[in-house]
Amino acid sequence: MEAPRHRTTRDLKLGNRMRLLRALYFDGPLTRRDLAPATDLSTATISNVTAGLLADGVLREAGKVESDGGRPQILLEVDPGHARVVGVDVGETQVRVELLDLKLAERARARYALAPGRHDPATVIEHIVAGVKEVLAEADGAPVLGVGVGMPGIVEYGPEGVIHAKAFGWDAVPLGRMLMERLDPLPVHIENGAMTMGQAELWFGAGRGADNAVIALIGSGVGSCVVAGGALYRGAGSSAGEWGHTTMAVAGRPCRCGCRGCLEAYVGAEGILDRYLAAAGVVELTGEGEEADLERLLDSAAHYSASLNSASHDSAASGDPRGAAAAAVVDETVEYLGAGLADLLNLFNPELIVIGGWAGLMLAHRRLADIQAAAGSYSLGQPFATARIVPGLLGPDAVAKGAATLVIERFLSG
Repeated sequence: MEAPRHRTTRDLKLGNRMRLLRALYFDGPLTRRDLAPATDLSTATISNVTAGLLADGVLREAGKVESDGGRPQILLEVDPGHARVVGVDVGETQVRVELLDLKLAERARARYALAPGRHDPATVIEHIVAGVKEVLAEADGAPVLGVGVGMPGIVEYGPEGVIHAKAFGWDAVPLGRMLMERLDPLPVHIENGAMTMGQAELWFGAGRGADNAVIALIGSGVGSCVVAGGALYRGAGSSAGEWGHTTMAVAGRPCRCGCRGCLEAYVGAEGILDRYLAAAGVVELTGEGEEADLERLLDSAAHYSASLNSASHDSAASGDPRGAAAAAVVDETVEYLGAGLADLLNLFNPELIVIGGWAGLMLAHRRLADIQAAAGSYSLGQPFATARIVPGLLGPDAVAKGAATLVIERFLSG
């Protein structure tokens, strides 16, 4: 049995710094008096640590508050401009690279389209490296702490950053090592995209303050981030949260993972569009990409459904077969999504489910009440009654912002 490691004075100082920095990052601005109960540190320790952080430019003064009969108390906060971080979202249709400050405000961005079938490691790495170099030109001399990357698939934790992504045809690709060789000396951190989005929503979005939640990512593919006891749950082999590959229909539609009947084949953007094309008997929609195609499909379904409630009911039903197909597919998608969310409610009993991802946000912004009703019809009463289902707040770049939190997490840990 390994002997317990002796804590040095340096360990104690780093621990004190971490506790104080995290309190100010997540709950600031705070006064030094506020920091005592928030960190359980002594007044002398708080004074010493904050003095050092102010001298280093990590903290800044953020105004004053009046105190009872004494001198005004100075508010302190983490200076967002102290450093920059880079967040990368590798999706099905594009690589998005963002330069952000410490509070995730965007300072620069670069985007590179990914054509169907062009997800090979060499292409993806070239886009990431080019994007990082492009946004670093806008860093304005501020130090850059590192690069975080959100990827589809299963991520093996460790220095190699090994990726298993069936949708890309990747099997044990050491993406972390390959990127570090190209981006040295910047540290590189790799994580599953649903996990990064989940952490971003927990820190600054719809999941803030939740202890038990599920953040669902719905784009071309489908995934989730499970939060248990305020921490991200990864499972024994880092693959927890592969909600998109739970079975929705036995012997159902083929999924890109090689199985049949996966939820992703029904509620992922690719699956939605494929089902519509088959139902409507057409080859393509706009030809402008999945996002434009899905938006056009949702608009067509809404227009058709509205026309059924107007005086032109008969002409709408007989004269717009593609609108009818769109409405049927979208209604079916809402029901499948509700059933999938019900599985999460029944399995994890979360207090909150956040619907995110670009396709998830499109669906939630148009049909949230219907999605909630469908989830209620397929779930047990108690878990449904005690949970909220809401759209994400951070928009379609939540994965990139979440990837940047991988870097900030290390910064906050000293």
